[in-house]
Amino acid sequence: MTESKALPAILGGEPVRKKKIYYGKQWVTQEDAAAIAETAVSDYVTCGPKVEEAERLLCELTGAEYAVLVCNCTAALHIAALAAGVGPGDEVITTPLTFMASANCALYCGARPVFADVDPETYLIDPKDVEAKITERTKAVVAVDYTGQAVMIDELREICDRHHLVFIEDAAHSIGTVYHGKKYDGAVGSLADMTCFSFHPVKTVTCGEGGAVLTNDKALYEKLLLLRSHGMEHDPERFLEARDEGSWFYEQQLLGFNYRLTDLQAALLISQLRKLGSFAARRKEIARRYDEAFADLPGIRLQREREDSDTVRHLYMLRIDPKVLTCTRREFFDAMDAEGIHCQIHYIPVYTFPYYRQLGYEGHLCPVAEEIYGGILSIPLYPRMTDEEVSGVITAVKKLAAYYAG
Repeated sequence: MTESKALPAILGGEPVRKKKIYYGKQWVTQEDAAAIAETAVSDYVTCGPKVEEAERLLCELTGAEYAVLVCNCTAALHIAALAAGVGPGDEVITTPLTFMASANCALYCGARPVFADVDPETYLIDPKDVEAKITERTKAVVAVDYTGQAVMIDELREICDRHHLVFIEDAAHSIGTVYHGKKYDGAVGSLADMTCFSFHPVKTVTCGEGGAVLTNDKALYEKLLLLRSHGMEHDPERFLEARDEGSWFYEQQLLGFNYRLTDLQAALLISQLRKLGSFAARRKEIARRYDEAFADLPGIRLQREREDSDTVRHLYMLRIDPKVLTCTRREFFDAMDAEGIHCQIHYIPVYTFPYYRQLGYEGHLCPVAEEIYGGILSIPLYPRMTDEEVSGVITAVKKLAAYYAG
């Protein structure tokens, strides 16, 4: 790489945007607020009929048999790992190019995360490296639909089935995405043993904070329900010990948690899920504009999308090519900020954090993921973006790419 140009040289003149555009933003309307208000004066504000309605709607939208709403996606991953039987001494394979919760869910259960590298073009977990990392202690695979693109379901499903592993799909980014594989076909949420969604404000639909685990397995579903709510069972037909007690009686059957979602949040989620189609269409439209604008832009590499994934993008990635541009990723990031475009980095490889270092993890476990991390940044992408704002992002990227390529 040639000597980097000093950042102040690009700050002359007017920035592309005076009002900053952020990488992600929720779109909550008065209609959504009315749904919350109506529930607030109903008989239930905590985990009640709106939660059940939202769970049914998730099943309708994804084709899954069962859904369990929880307070966030971290909780969803935790109870999914527990329902999978993950415990002390076990190993769970996941990607390092993810938010830390994808790996931490193994630690919560006393197990050890094992990191498999990613594909250099799609940035998705590499099934070949997953299989290479399997040992007699491996219990589950947590595969992340990174940026919204579905992981290689066919390959991962076959590996998990052959090695008797539980396949957990971390779909925090990918609600609305549809996978068209050779063997498995359908909406994300209905394909893995368990699928975990996120409803954080920057995701495609939101309820403030929230998550869900979807499954087609009734036994897993019943265990997930217990884990969500203290391990507590109210149904006499499901009691482990026969008791002639009144309707007030309940059993604690395992050590569960208070991971319940409120009906207030569920009301917002229902209203948002009804707009999933329009939100998804707008995200796809913006992604197409970016694809066209940046396809042949020197110094900028784009994440390749697999043909078997009809993707609703949560994130849109640019990857700085140091062989072409005379800047670091940090300089490009800061220059975009100076142009009024706030980007973000997704993600720092999990095993490089100090906590993981203390657990004995060393660097360079996944060289492809580390190389990708060094060049990526996420640019703004959310349904509420105007065409003018999208054009502003495109203008800023082209302006900086031209400057740093000179």
